[in-house]
Amino acid sequence: MFALSPSIDPSVSALAPDFTALSILVQAAPVLRPQVGEEALAQACLDMLQDDFPWAEAHLTQWAEMFKHFGAKPKRTPCSADALRKRVQRDGSMAAIDPIVDLYNAVSIRFAIPVGGENVAAYVGNPRLTRADGSEPFDVYKEGVLSHESPEPGEVVWRDDAGVTCRRWNWRQGVRTRLSIEQTQMWFVLERLPAMPLEALQHAGDMLEQGIQQMMPGAIIERSLLGNINH
Repeated sequence: MFALSPSIDPSVSALAPDFTALSILVQAAPVLRPQVGEEALAQACLDMLQDDFPWAEAHLTQWAEMFKHFGAKPKRTPCSADALRKRVQRDGSMAAIDPIVDLYNAVSIRFAIPVGGENVAAYVGNPRLTRADGSEPFDVYKEGVLSHESPEPGEVVWRDDAGVTCRRWNWRQGVRTRLSIEQTQMWFVLERLPAMPLEALQHAGDMLEQGIQQMMPGAIIERSLLGNINH
């Protein structure tokens, strides 16, 4: 099993002392049932629309307020879970993209939780959640062309030694570490604020793990909690 040690900078802990994340490392195995992702996505959309969790909207509201604390505008750049769920509310479903992306999007939609999926092989050093100084590089496609930008000073970002991997905490992932089913070393991070019960965070992790095992039997999975595990 490969090694990866994600961390949370004290500057982020001071901003969000009750933030908790579930970190899941996956050494992939041959994919035998790629359809698992699309099936999970369809079911998650249905469950969200028909039998949503009572705390779901409160959790997304907490994320919107958290974004405001570091200068982001959640109506323009919402957290990833809010953006996904709004698309489902508008369209009633979501088109499949990639088996592993579909699976972690399904978890995000069902549990109203931002979920990131990363290609570990593309990392330079370990991932860390920190506040940007504004000089860090971030690669993104704009109108189909790869371009580079930098976060705002004070913005909460995930980064490694080479630059930013996700802007505005969990709003937009960079190109360099983007994950697909072809990668063999995967890292997922499920990000929770206190409106979401800690038990629900574990259940979200269970859904992701079970889907991965169904998709690629024999995958090696390790999980750990980051941040405040007492709330």
